[in-house]
Amino acid sequence: MINLTEYAKKAYGQNFLKDEIYIEKIIQSMPKTTNHLVEIGPGLGDLTKKLIEVKDVTAYEVDSRSCKYLRETFEPQIAKKRLQLIEGDVLESWQENLYATSYDLVANLPYYIATTIILKAFEDENCKTILVMVQKEVALKFAAQVGDREFSALSVLTQSVGSGKLLFDVPPQAFVPPPKVTSSILLIEKQRSLTDKSFQKFLKVAFKQPRKTLMKNLSSQYPKIKLQKVFEMLEIAQNFRPHQVETPLYHHLYERLKGEENGKQQ
Repeated sequence: MINLTEYAKKAYGQNFLKDEIYIEKIIQSMPKTTNHLVEIGPGLGDLTKKLIEVKDVTAYEVDSRSCKYLRETFEPQIAKKRLQLIEGDVLESWQENLYATSYDLVANLPYYIATTIILKAFEDENCKTILVMVQKEVALKFAAQVGDREFSALSVLTQSVGSGKLLFDVPPQAFVPPPKVTSSILLIEKQRSLTDKSFQKFLKVAFKQPRKTLMKNLSSQYPKIKLQKVFEMLEIAQNFRPHQVETPLYHHLYERLKGEENGKQQ
């Protein structure tokens, strides 16, 4: 029998979800689609076991010890191709498309890499829905609406690809070993993919100092005279902070400011 507390590797951010109630709630929250299932970080397979009862699964696992355990535990399912296990860093496998056809991502993501993985899924045109467990603080940023304190660059990116919703919280005691924070299940339903990485860089500037005005933040990269003209054209108040500006306006701002960085004219 594995001692999970000793087994968990801090380097991989491993906290194993063991509470069957929350595992079942995740299964019940899955979108009803015909898409393939992709799981990232199956760990010791507690969620995987339930997923393959629903659909065929492709799972990516970086920990070689877990891969050995999964191959032994799920030997019949692997033989029947209900489960395909891929060992290695998922980000290295992720060129443009992680999977060859339309898929839904379902995973208990390690906190340290969760945001990076979700943003990669935003760019992947084959990824249609994202149902993941992340740190609650991160889930709130992805799911926030304009005007919310948590509304951020991640909120704008989520609304740029579709919609995000925090479904429910998962307490630390549902895991072994228990993390120091509350987790949340986040559902993102995509309607399109992110294609312009420069837009993400623009948002980093816009939200660099959330308590400052949007005008102040953007002034660090763009000519103030140009900003004033664009703000007036788009009817954005110059004293608005980043969380007060709606997603469509960020796209309009970006389009009108492209090529103007550091005072350069188009």
